[in-house]
Amino acid sequence: MNLKEIADELVAGCREDRAKENLEKLYAEDAVSVEAQDMEGMGRETHGRDAIRGKHEWWEGAHEVSGASVSDPFPHGDDRFAVIFEVQGKVKETGEAFDMKEVGVYHVANGKIVREEFFY
Repeated sequence: MNLKEIADELVAGCREDRAKENLEKLYAEDAVSVEAQDMEGMGRETHGRDAIRGKHEWWEGAHEVSGASVSDPFPHGDDRFAVIFEVQGKVKETGEAFDMKEVGVYHVANGKIVREEFFY
């Protein structure tokens, strides 16, 4: 897959609730996910596709999403693209509502996402 195909599929997967399925399809086995800050003592970096899947499962288990949108991708050269995510919901444990906006920057090599970085 080329950069545009990967970017378009990542966005479609997010919009169609196929993000976890796309981990196998789009991410390198040794991909790295980097958060802007340490979340719940898990550290900023997550290494490997299986660990990234675990991060997705943690998010889904800890948050109730009431609304979300995903922008079209913004390509940057032939090896990166960015996507803007907007999510509304609440933290399950506390009931605290949130309204967040973040930018995900995805680095691609050899037809797979090798690194994702989130800015919020």
